[in-house]
Amino acid sequence: MRELLTIVYADEELLVADKPAGVLTVASETEGASLESLLAEQGMPARAVHRLDRDVSGCVLCARDPRIVPALEDLFRERKLQKIYWALAQGHVEPAKGQWKFPLLEERGMARVSARGKPSTTLYKTLARFPLATELEIELVSGRYNQIRVHAAHVGHALAGERKYARGKDDPLRAPRVALHSWRLEFEHPTSGVLVRAQAALPDDLVRLREAAVLLQRARKPRLERPGS
Repeated sequence: MRELLTIVYADEELLVADKPAGVLTVASETEGASLESLLAEQGMPARAVHRLDRDVSGCVLCARDPRIVPALEDLFRERKLQKIYWALAQGHVEPAKGQWKFPLLEERGMARVSARGKPSTTLYKTLARFPLATELEIELVSGRYNQIRVHAAHVGHALAGERKYARGKDDPLRAPRVALHSWRLEFEHPTSGVLVRAQAALPDDLVRLREAAVLLQRARKPRLERPGS
């Protein structure tokens, strides 16, 4: 039996599910189970109104009532929904807080920075700094394909576990998947007007990755010499 999905918010019209890494958001005939199919198996059929990459975990907003789909899509289109991510970037990101504002062009399943691309803005702030990585909280202002991953790689700080956009550079943390998690969604409910705050806890694999970065930090601290040694 499959492990049950975690639902971080639900009412009669919509829900926010915590998508595991390795699971598609939307069903595919050739690539196995998806978030939508798992929700249906769980007795909570719903339609995802946005997508996360297969290897990205965390909050996905879904419509349980088809009539609310246009209103939920408008939240994204009109940028009335706050999208907060957790990420672990390679190296030391400077400055500690700022924005990456580079136009992105999508071509053949890839995205790249290009003057011909669409305006794209990613806000970030540092949560912690380690010898080999920087822990970040990221807010998406726009929502382009692979936006966070491309922007991070473009400034020379590809996410840990990044293979698609790492430009051949080795990952010193050897993360098994991209270190990116859809942490929080915040929006006004289209029907009730209630402020919905949904948060998905950092999954175990990313907790272990962060702990590994901390251990590396401790290992690199200089040892104090004892008197007379």
